[in-house]
Amino acid sequence: MSEISDNPKIKLTPYAIAITLFYIFLIPLINWSFTWAPMWELVPNWAFNPVTIVTGLVLVVRDFAQRAIGHYVLGAMFIALVLTAKLAGGELALASGLAFAISEIVDWAMFTFTKYKLSSRVLLSSALAAPIDTSVFLFLAEKIRPDQFTMPNVTMSIIGKMVGAIIIWYILKRNKL
Repeated sequence: MSEISDNPKIKLTPYAIAITLFYIFLIPLINWSFTWAPMWELVPNWAFNPVTIVTGLVLVVRDFAQRAIGHYVLGAMFIALVLTAKLAGGELALASGLAFAISEIVDWAMFTFTKYKLSSRVLLSSALAAPIDTSVFLFLAEKIRPDQFTMPNVTMSIIGKMVGAIIIWYILKRNKL
């Protein structure tokens, strides 16, 4: 195992590499999907982009990547945004980057300044970051693709993010992490 920092807890293990690569490729994949996914209308006047539901996976994967590689997760996010710019355009990369940066600051503060168990940090971090990340991204994405900053999109995105966080929280709590 190679160390990637002065922190002996952070080692470049196969798990750290895998979770970091998953995080790096998940961001541009979701961003690219956002540009073409059709709107779904569940009931009249309640249409949402289905990609908003799976965006929660990014926040949870980020939590695990941060646990594996510490603050190097910011470099992983930068790489993902460069890939987003290549795949989906600079405007979407900017919207995604700003939203991720804001939520990353919330996440970083939660993981750096609290001593909560991992399960609690994942849940609280997602609960704080999801509404901010969602609102910023969809507000900026509205300029790229109309009708994205809507109550249904915001609601479904936050629900998707929190469902993922609750599942991971439950698994971690059951394993006493």
